[in-house]
Amino acid sequence: MSRTEKEKMLAGELYRPGSPELAADEAANKAWMARYNVSGAQPAAERHKLLSEHFGAVGKGVVVRPPFFCDCGYNIRLGDNVFLNFNCVILDIMPVVIGDRTQIGPAVQIYAADHPRDAATRREGLEFGRPVTIGADVWIGGGAIILPGVSIGDGAVIGAGSVVTRDVAPGAVVGGNPARPLGKSPTQG
Repeated sequence: MSRTEKEKMLAGELYRPGSPELAADEAANKAWMARYNVSGAQPAAERHKLLSEHFGAVGKGVVVRPPFFCDCGYNIRLGDNVFLNFNCVILDIMPVVIGDRTQIGPAVQIYAADHPRDAATRREGLEFGRPVTIGADVWIGGGAIILPGVSIGDGAVIGAGSVVTRDVAPGAVVGGNPARPLGKSPTQG
């Protein structure tokens, strides 16, 4: 039996994004984002309820300031007391896991979506993804971009405007484009 395009997407295989099942997911996500992105004046409990109905997991004390944008929603897992500032984007065609107490600045972009490097394959309209994992107690400065397949260790600091192309060790401080090690976070010694 052949696999659906959604099954291929979730497995990190090449898939066609325009399938009926994925188009239905996209429409549902757009409707949810429209509701969420006008929720700024609502109590935190109401916004938490909206996140919990759409994301894969939402810990206690999570704050995601609207506007917020994502591809699916159901692949996003947020630990306790995670904070995402205004205008963040998560392209979550694969799992994006963010650990407890991680703080993410405004306009940060996290990409699990990727594209083939081969032009002929791209012309066929195929895409794929790689999961992104961000540990606990991480701080990501405003405007940073986290690329597909990256893992960021607990306690790491990502400088504002950085483009993170490779894994970041626990407690490391990185910055720049591409992000390079700048030292260790003060709490990591």
